[in-house]
Amino acid sequence: MPETTRTTRSTEAAAPARRSLGTGPGRLLVALYGIFTVAAASRSLYQVIAQFDRAPLAYGLSAVSAVVYGFITFSLVRGGEGARRAAFVCCALELLGVFGIGTWTLLDPSAFPDATVWSDYGMGYLFIPVFLPVTGLLWLRRSRTERTAA
Repeated sequence: MPETTRTTRSTEAAAPARRSLGTGPGRLLVALYGIFTVAAASRSLYQVIAQFDRAPLAYGLSAVSAVVYGFITFSLVRGGEGARRAAFVCCALELLGVFGIGTWTLLDPSAFPDATVWSDYGMGYLFIPVFLPVTGLLWLRRSRTERTAA
């Protein structure tokens, strides 16, 4: 029995600690991304099932945003360097999506007969879709610096 304890301790010391990115201020990010995952997924699911022929592009993009939010939420909870990098890339893509779709909805409103999560830069969601990836990117960058300093 004592040898098992020694082996476990040496294995724990050798393996890098996987800290959740959803600790400290990251908890708020996890909560917000979780809420947005549920909101975007439920909205798009209903729209795709009940009204898809009305605005297929808008509803499809809302479904994509739900998947992006869900992946970021999962990555923040999972933690580790690989998850941090994946979440960083997804937050950057999310921000590009918000700006791209937001601009597209302003330039060609006829392409979007119904709003998406990212329409008008997230105006229907109090512009949180713009602030969320920016905050996420800042948190993920900060968590990387804290790890290298530790």
